Amino acid sequence: MAAFARKNGIDGIEAIVLQIGELSLVIPEYVAELYPMVVKGTPLENTRLEIETVPGTAECDACDEIYSVIACEGICPNCGSSEKTVLSGMVFLIKALRVPQ
Repeated sequence: MAAFARKNGIDGIEAIVLQIGELSLVIPEYVAELYPMVVKGTPLENTRLEIETVPGTAECDACDEIYSVIACEGICPNCGSSEKTVLSGMVFLIKALRVPQ
């Protein structure tokens, strides 16, 4: 990312914004805990990490109900089916880089 900043004329990066989906198998608390160790001694050492959690939602294949996969434990609250199409919550990506203004 430091190379990206230099290439684009950015003097520095204040924060890295991640989106982590509830269904991504990435645990936000672990990412936050490990981040300072990962960036220590790099040009990103003094950056903040901001994590946005993306809810895991699904649409029931049987009745088309849209629901929270985590809250409903993967079972449609309307009809009780476990057959679903996941709509969101699988992401793990860098959403944005915050730069000094």
